[in-house]
Amino acid sequence: MPKTQYYAAASLDGFIATTDHSLDWLMQFGSLEGTSYDAFIGDVGALAMGASTYAWLLRELVKPGTGQAQPWPYTQPAWVFTSRTLPVVEGADIRFVRGDVVPVHWEMHAAANGRNVWIVGGGELAGQFLDAGLLDELIVQVMPVTLGTGLPLLPRRIVQPALKLTSAVPYKDTFVEMRYEVVRT
Repeated sequence: MPKTQYYAAASLDGFIATTDHSLDWLMQFGSLEGTSYDAFIGDVGALAMGASTYAWLLRELVKPGTGQAQPWPYTQPAWVFTSRTLPVVEGADIRFVRGDVVPVHWEMHAAANGRNVWIVGGGELAGQFLDAGLLDELIVQVMPVTLGTGLPLLPRRIVQPALKLTSAVPYKDTFVEMRYEVVRT
């Protein structure tokens, strides 16, 4: 059965980015080669992200209109949750939406065609899917740095029922990837 998954990297103290949305602290660890990413993305049929994540992808990876421009990194359709007008990436299947995640989730599942839905980021968007009972799994790569402040992995209180750890795997003698099932009552 397809899942809705939040796959992200976080600092040891639980932040996915600095307060100014920088991921420089994460980039020092290099490529995703040798991690679970290739198997993970192979099972993804649709993506969701917030405006800040989309803006970061444009600024840091795609770089449209520059001499270092790259194609959009995903072949799957992507939904960008935003209340502002953002630039479009030519040739990419990107759908700008606003409002409640519930009706968009059904569109995403239909487009995913039996594959998983990836909540790329940020934490607040993943929290909205969690609040609506739509998030099935968290996959968190915990990196060996602390930021002190920043944008939290999941700005929600999750106490009862707690998340269920399904695996913990070390990678590159540097970080651990933890998978948690969202337990529903």
